[in-house]
Amino acid sequence: MANARKENHSASSRGAYFNTGNGPTIQTIDIGHPVYVGLIDPDAAFWSLVKKDKLADAFSDGAFLKQYRKKQATFSAEMESIRFGLKPSAVYFNPTERCNLNCSYCYIPERMRRNGQHMSRPKLIEALSLLNDYFREILPRGRQPQIVFHGSEPMLCREALFAAIEEYEDHFSFGIQTNGTLMDDEAIQFLTSRGIGIGLSLDGHAGKIADRSRKTWTGDGVFKKVIHNLERLKGYPNYNVICTVTRENMRSLRKIVDFFHDLEVPICMLNPVRCTRQGAREIKPEDHELAINYLMALDRTYDLYEKTGRKLVVANFANILISIVAPTARRLMCDISPCGGGRCFFAVSAKGDLFPCSEFIGLKEFNGGNLFRGEIEKALDSPAFLQVTGRKVEDIDPCFRCAIRHFCGSPCPAEAYEMKGGMDCPGAFCELYEEQARYALRKIADGKEEAYLWDDWDSGTSTTLKIVSL
Repeated sequence: MANARKENHSASSRGAYFNTGNGPTIQTIDIGHPVYVGLIDPDAAFWSLVKKDKLADAFSDGAFLKQYRKKQATFSAEMESIRFGLKPSAVYFNPTERCNLNCSYCYIPERMRRNGQHMSRPKLIEALSLLNDYFREILPRGRQPQIVFHGSEPMLCREALFAAIEEYEDHFSFGIQTNGTLMDDEAIQFLTSRGIGIGLSLDGHAGKIADRSRKTWTGDGVFKKVIHNLERLKGYPNYNVICTVTRENMRSLRKIVDFFHDLEVPICMLNPVRCTRQGAREIKPEDHELAINYLMALDRTYDLYEKTGRKLVVANFANILISIVAPTARRLMCDISPCGGGRCFFAVSAKGDLFPCSEFIGLKEFNGGNLFRGEIEKALDSPAFLQVTGRKVEDIDPCFRCAIRHFCGSPCPAEAYEMKGGMDCPGAFCELYEEQARYALRKIADGKEEAYLWDDWDSGTSTTLKIVSL
């Protein structure tokens, strides 16, 4: 019998030129800078800033191609590792389905927030025991997994929560995201004395703004209670404030930044409202209008830093900036594809059910199993989780042809699924991410990027959620 001929389906091009044959694909983007443009390899997230009058030289001069080839393999390997090589090292833990507030944009269904289930103290401690056993098997020795107690409102389970933290404080790095209304001196002392990461939610610089979307079930505002606790946390390095940006507060972002800075908040997040539920979609800001106001707020953080020498880091923008200057130092895993849900972290509900992320709690089709039945590994490989971990920008239009697709990631899968009808749809705020990436490249061109980053951003790398810097 004749030997079968070995087929070679690859092109014969040696890849000697950009944008043809087997040569690298480099896209030019206008970053809105008077001198520089950006050059990006979308696949590897390799980038460079080139003076506009030298652009033709960059593509025809062999020196730039040589520089690219020198770094391309490293960039590609980093992206492959961050996107597909990570194991879970964190858990969003919802110890209760209930909440004492009725925020208009909440992603947890109202029936759960009104009448849902609490996890008892014994079950909470059992859950941490099971998670501890799991992480001891998969994480390197000495690596502490992270548990972020999340909501609804975790402080409704205060006694069980604090007991669990006391029992397992040597095994996990703990954090808590709270609406701040149930904190008192004793709770603050308990959390701060243990270095627990504390995240508070506040959507405005004044009650008339903040209380539009964050209210009790009887319609009362909670602005004053939250401010009282922010005052008590002043000087504590391990806390942050999350501001959900809606149509109600979008035009106040500069004033909100001033307010947070005056309160000496070290880190905040200006989170575009997640449009998972109809209530959120009703107060969604227009994308292009949000982008304008968002960048004005970022400008204001720089002005305040120049004036006072004290930073207010906007963590979600800082993460986009980090994704450009040092991808492996990312601290948040929402703006990457696939997102961190189901692969860097997962969520546990008050019933022990396992979801890729807290955003999916309330969507039963994304329930991958149950912690108390020993189903973590099963959940990670379940169809429910694989829908999320398999969502890639390469499969989404227009993301697959976008130069900044790996600086954005087209978040959020829960939002795309619920708002637009499928995982292969883009997120709700495409233009906002466009403008943030262009803004970041402008700041790099001007040598100002350090003013927007955590002071210790380059002291090591982190490729999963870090609660102290949320």
